Amino acid sequence: MPAANDIRRGQVIKFNGEPHLVMETQHRTPGNLRAFVQIKMRNLRYGKALDQRFASTDSIEVLPTERKTLEFSYADRETYAFMDPETFEQIELSEQTLGDVKNYLTPGGKVDVLFVDERPLSVDLPSTVSLKVIESAEGVKGDTASNVQKPAKLETGLVVQVPLFIKEGEIIKVSTIDGTYLGRA
Repeated sequence: MPAANDIRRGQVIKFNGEPHLVMETQHRTPGNLRAFVQIKMRNLRYGKALDQRFASTDSIEVLPTERKTLEFSYADRETYAFMDPETFEQIELSEQTLGDVKNYLTPGGKVDVLFVDERPLSVDLPSTVSLKVIESAEGVKGDTASNVQKPAKLETGLVVQVPLFIKEGEIIKVSTIDGTYLGRA
């Protein structure tokens, strides 16, 4: 097992029996004290972030990881099916594993899935997705004050604020980071 000094950003380590994604590492040697490594990490099962301090000589278990680009196929109740476009293998993920990612999934859309010990643990989306507006109120004529917005329901069920000129049936770009309207697709 590698020492804490050898841990790098992007690796998945086992801490308290749970897989954690390393987001940031800092090696510190304060004054006349012993060196330590400060690791900022996120629990891949629950999404909780934490800071942990390790002695620079502590050994830490690094878990084998693999990233695959999968294609979203369909949703069935609380299960979401993805297909590997190379092997045509189908992988099912629970609604709990996906979290808010499910608001941005459309059939045929591609996502990056992080596998730890051959088990899918987290799903990463592209920074923007294009979604179709299925329900939106008409803008009131003459209501042209700057930056006036209205709610629009998208094909995935997500509701975002859009400018008044957006109509039903249009395809818009939405940020997957904060769910905001970015423009027409």
